[in-house]
Amino acid sequence: MQLIYEPAEDSFLLEKIILEKIPEMLKKKPNLKFLEIGVGSGIQLEAALKAGVKKTNIHGVDINPDAITHCRKKEFECKLSNLFENVRESYDVIVFNPPYLPEDKENEDEESKKITTGGKTGSEIPNKFLKQAKQHLNKEGKIYLLVSSLTKGLNFKDYKEKVAAEEKLFFEKLLVYELKL
Repeated sequence: MQLIYEPAEDSFLLEKIILEKIPEMLKKKPNLKFLEIGVGSGIQLEAALKAGVKKTNIHGVDINPDAITHCRKKEFECKLSNLFENVRESYDVIVFNPPYLPEDKENEDEESKKITTGGKTGSEIPNKFLKQAKQHLNKEGKIYLLVSSLTKGLNFKDYKEKVAAEEKLFFEKLLVYELKL
């Protein structure tokens, strides 16, 4: 049994953005297609539903089979995938709260590391996501990516980016980027 990422400050900040931005987007595109990479507990899938996205248009993937099982029990369409590996479609909104912290060899066990560490600088997983996401984002589509001020070396080269939300914690700042091609 693998650890499922439980909602914390980062999850709640991303949820707030989904609840704020999606209803506006639905006015222009009522059949909006939503994808979450790394579903974890399912909080963002639930936020998309609450924001008005049709349940049949909400999809999710995770590398953790236990997270997939958990979200399927909530009747969301989810499948096992390492980022976009098993994703064939394109979406209007893609959200990702990735492992984004820099590696901490002394203070983190292997299980915890899987859900919080984005690589040596924290940006390896988010950058891999950004590279792959382009092929799965519809024209006019948006990505909401959550990272930390501790995450170094993010590569937004193909995207127009703006900070949609931020929250100061005592040792870092959480940032939600809104990205467009």
